[in-house]
Amino acid sequence: MATLASAPGECCARGVQHSGTPLGMIEKIGGFDTYIARPPAPEGAAQGRQQRILLYFADGYGPLYINSKLIQDFFASQGYLVLGIDYFEGDSVAYHLDEPGYDMSEWAEPIYKRVVEREYVPQWIAAVKERFGTADTKYVAAGYCFGAPFVMDCLAFDWVAAGAFAHPAYLDEDHFRQIKRPLLLSCAEIDETFPLDARRRAEDILLEYKAMYHIQVFGQVKHGFAIRGDNHDQAGRWAKERSADAIMSWFDLYCK
Repeated sequence: MATLASAPGECCARGVQHSGTPLGMIEKIGGFDTYIARPPAPEGAAQGRQQRILLYFADGYGPLYINSKLIQDFFASQGYLVLGIDYFEGDSVAYHLDEPGYDMSEWAEPIYKRVVEREYVPQWIAAVKERFGTADTKYVAAGYCFGAPFVMDCLAFDWVAAGAFAHPAYLDEDHFRQIKRPLLLSCAEIDETFPLDARRRAEDILLEYKAMYHIQVFGQVKHGFAIRGDNHDQAGRWAKERSADAIMSWFDLYCK
């Protein structure tokens, strides 16, 4: 099967670290450290079962990186319980960037293989549903770079009402053939991992299989813009914010 989004490369490690005060907390869920960002609740309301849960699948920097925490907090502010699994088990790419001879793909490959073969994500989702879900809970999934294939798995196995990814990695043609639920693709014009021809092939497959989808492409921004874009660059910040807004609007549409 043809690869459409390649393994993470050097473009997946570039970007700008953001600043802010995260509002969430870290707890173990299904044996994995998980960032938990809670939606606003009425005064005195219990924080237990939730009606809308967003499963967050992070890029190589992991869900505990400041940029990821802040976007998870944003999603939570829009009314979702947001849960981000640390499938890197504390070994994010941030700890390796200064190592001599560092190679992004060599770091990512064994981790991705371990996450898939040991079924980390299905185990974690089962634990999430047991702890937070109800019979009426709506689940959605958002993934960035390394996290994109796990969104596609959620859509293929009918685990969520809708999914979204930004600047993906590790996708092949079958990922697009097998989805059963709506998908939003948030894309950069300049993307070594998911280039123009691959993006157009993905759209051809979605059309062929009559999938429900939406594609947005931001001109003159690069892979990583939706998480690690430069907030001091006017166009880059606009693209980052519009990507997050679109993902929220997409999820709202399918969680009513």
